[in-house]
Order: sequence, then structure tokens, then C-alpha cells
Amino acid sequence: MSDNVGLSTPRGSGTSGYVQRNLAHMRPRDMAAPYPSKKDALDSMRHLKQRQPDQGLLEHDRKREVEVKVFELRDRLEDEGVDEDEIETKCDELRKKLLAEMEKKRSNEPRRGQLKAHQIHELADAKIKESERLRQALKISKDYEEGSHWKKQEERMKKALAEQQPQEQQERQREPEDDEEEEREGRRERRRS
Repeated sequence: MSDNVGLSTPRGSGTSGYVQRNLAHMRPRDMAAPYPSKKDALDSMRHLKQRQPDQGLLEHDRKREVEVKVFELRDRLEDEGVDEDEIETKCDELRKKLLAEMEKKRSNEPRRGQLKAHQIHELADAKIKESERLRQALKISKDYEEGSHWKKQEERMKKALAEQQPQEQQERQREPEDDEEEEREGRRERRRS
């Protein structure tokens, strides 16, 4: 036995006396709160902004969809045994047509419900557009900061308190003078009696 760890003697215990630490033991958590305080949470949330989609990736995905359709046409025409020059012209025509449609469709993006979960940038772009429509519908200014109303109200309260404090200090200064006068009058009356 060393350092008061383990058995004083392994005799009769059915063990070799070798001491191991308990790997199943869970250490207690820190005594700190498991969640940040409301003030800390609000401060951290103010700095969070909507994730901006990568326009390059969005454009790449759109062009990729066009090229997939062009490749399907090319594959179908090759299976039919069409001449290579004719395949190229038909593919170029389809590519131009699809790119023109893509430019027109860009303003009419698909709704969020039509997007898949793996289309992160498309979802972010749709969410930004949806938030912008909502902001315009509710007539919220672009420079609006969440909780700004409460800040203004708090500033008004601080201003009102700041104006009241000098008045209270003046009253406090007047009170001791009144108390001193009362004490003097009380002493005079005692002397007279």
C-alpha cells in the first residue's frame, strides 16, 4: 500500500492488490452555469448575421445543371448515331437556350421548400431574400438593430435619473441646514427654561 490508496493488504481480498483508476468515473462539472447569462447571450447574438451565400458556387451549380442537360442530349444523340457536327450545333443551341432561361429565372428563384438540405448556399440565398421581403412588408429600416427600442428607453431612464440626482443632492444639502437651525432653536429654548 502506498499513499493510502488501495487495500492495506491484498491478503484475503481475492485480488493481487494492483490499484487501477476507475475509467467509468465521471468528473463533476464546473460549478459555472451550463448556459451563458441572458446578457451574454444577447451580446453574442447581436454579432451574428445571416450567412451570406457564395455567389460563385450558386453560379457554378446553375451552369452545372445546364451542362448536365446538354450532356444528356449529347449522349442521346450519339446513341442515335447522329453526325458529330450536328451534335455540336444542337448542344450549343440547347446550351444558349438554357443559359438564357437561367438568366430570366434568376429573379424567380425556387422557394425554400423546393431546395434540398445539402443546398446550403441556395438555402441561405432564399432565406436572405425571404427576410428582405418580410423587412419590406413590415417597413423595418435597413439599419434597424434588434433591441434598439429597449436601448432608447434605457437611455431615457438614465437621463431622467441624471436630472433627478442633482435635485436630490440640493435637497440633501438643504436638510442639514434645516436640522442645524432646529437644534439651535432647541438649545435656546432649553437655556431660557
